[in-house]
Amino acid sequence: MIIAHRGGPTFYGNFEWEKLMSFVTRNLPGLEGMDHVGITVPDLDSAVAFYCTLLGAQEIFRLGPFDARDFDLVDGKDWALAHVNVADGRFTLAMLEYANGSRLELFQYDRPTERPSSPPRNSDLGGHHIAFKVSDLDAVLAIAGSFSLTFLAGPIEINEGPAAGQRIIYVLDPWGNQLELVEYERKNS
Repeated sequence: MIIAHRGGPTFYGNFEWEKLMSFVTRNLPGLEGMDHVGITVPDLDSAVAFYCTLLGAQEIFRLGPFDARDFDLVDGKDWALAHVNVADGRFTLAMLEYANGSRLELFQYDRPTERPSSPPRNSDLGGHHIAFKVSDLDAVLAIAGSFSLTFLAGPIEINEGPAAGQRIIYVLDPWGNQLELVEYERKNS
């Protein structure tokens, strides 16, 4: 089913225009592209060590802790609620950078203390995964047991269509965050 395309909206199916376009959007002025992806982890030091070692990142800076109780109200709201949508929040963050320039921001929240202890599933609102490109998925799979990762079934091999040639496996980090390892061209051994 096609809902929209670059040349303008084209709608099929039982969808009503008003329901699909009940929000207003347009290009952001000056948008240059995606800067980073952020995830929350239970222990910042452990997560920085894990992601830097496993994926070859470097920590480029660390900020915080930022504590809503230490700041003035912003438009009648506590600082953390006004800025990151977390009431009475206290957090520290670290920015990691990979060789290709992509960045991963890790957050550790000390408050609020009552929150889910596991990340959302991909099917949950806000569910997500972070994909990392690998040049040799077979080499990764050959030593899969030596990582602190939970490997899910796979790899998935895509043999036709626009993603033909990709091989993919999903893994969970030690905190349950879903990652994807993608190989774009299989190496011939």
